[in-house]
Amino acid sequence: MNMVLIIIGMAIVTYIPRVLPLTVLEGKELPPFFQGVLKNIPYAVLGALIFPGILFIQPDDIWFGIAGAAAAFVLAFLGADVMVVVLGSIMFLSVYMLIGG
Repeated sequence: MNMVLIIIGMAIVTYIPRVLPLTVLEGKELPPFFQGVLKNIPYAVLGALIFPGILFIQPDDIWFGIAGAAAAFVLAFLGADVMVVVLGSIMFLSVYMLIGG
């Protein structure tokens, strides 16, 4: 019974922040500044999730992660699709490992 109450409590706590903006902001237009901030949140969170992984992918060789990130950045800057960026970075790091980097 205790576990059921915990699950119900977690469901309520998760549901409130999702429904509250819908009910409070219904029919209202946010200022352009806040719209811009909310549109950029996914990119900021993605960067915060990826950056530590870049630095600590191989604890003894920090340049491994930096080289992979640089390869991905160059491919993305050139306009490659996401899949091409990921696969290109993987291929670059595979070659990096083969040459003993």
